[in-house]
Amino acid sequence: MPYRYKVLLITTSISLVLDQLSKAYIDQTFKLYQSLVVIENFFNITYVRNQGAAFGIFSDSSLRVPFFIGIALIASAVIMWVIHRLKETQKLFGFGLSLIFSGAIGNLIDRIRLGEVIDFIDVHWYQHHWPAFNVADSAISVGVAFLLLDMWRDELNKRRAVKP
Repeated sequence: MPYRYKVLLITTSISLVLDQLSKAYIDQTFKLYQSLVVIENFFNITYVRNQGAAFGIFSDSSLRVPFFIGIALIASAVIMWVIHRLKETQKLFGFGLSLIFSGAIGNLIDRIRLGEVIDFIDVHWYQHHWPAFNVADSAISVGVAFLLLDMWRDELNKRRAVKP
């Protein structure tokens, strides 16, 4: 099995297990909107459900569930196609795509099962809260950061190669 598929399999397995176990724990342990202060004025565990996308976008739409399921399936298929075409040297890019894939699948499972996504990581500065998120959202964000880092690194290498 090529390295890129091993990374995809391992990354997706670990991320999905962490995501689904953490969401199951929150759902079984907390009441909806219950909050636990972890670090005063900075970090809480707060159980919320998000019917929309990031920041609750499209949460009022009657087509939201099929729309988000379709988008997740299309994105997953595109990611699989790109991973298939990766060169063996594109390890960081492949890892980033694997994280994004695992996050998309994690939230897809919630949308199919519940029609919404369980969120619980509540980062804030005093009363200024970032929208709550989950392990799958974190995997997507870190994956995008790795893609950007890899593209930045490639650009630096190209510039170095051109200079005499």
